[in-house]
Amino acid sequence: MTSFTKQLSLRWSDLDPNFHVRHSAYYDFGAQHRIEILESLGLTMKVLQQQHFGPILFREECIFRKEIKLSDKIVLHTKISKMKPDASRWSIVHEFMNEENKLCAVITVDGAWMDTKLRKIADPTPEIAIQAISHFPKSEDFIRL
Repeated sequence: MTSFTKQLSLRWSDLDPNFHVRHSAYYDFGAQHRIEILESLGLTMKVLQQQHFGPILFREECIFRKEIKLSDKIVLHTKISKMKPDASRWSIVHEFMNEENKLCAVITVDGAWMDTKLRKIADPTPEIAIQAISHFPKSEDFIRL
């Protein structure tokens, strides 16, 4: 697998007054895809609550390359681009590709795992998180931190 993929379903409420996808909708699509991926890898909301940890973001950035309109067919590709060996810190990249396979936008997030009881970075990284994130496809320019 080269990336986790998802066909997006654009909604009227995702548009701005210029009739293209509003900037904050991109972030919503990325966040939703990350959660769906974690769920598919066994990190369900129930597991995260039971084991008292969850993902936390330090940075979220979007670079807009080509506008997306309501009728566009967009596929979101998600990969991991950086990770520490113990999976304690990581970066995930989301690429929004149109039906001509042209890049429309790229979201990059930098994150870690938080202990939800202590409200601090989880140390050590929960084993289930290490196992799950190790299944993420890596970007072509993947960097081991």
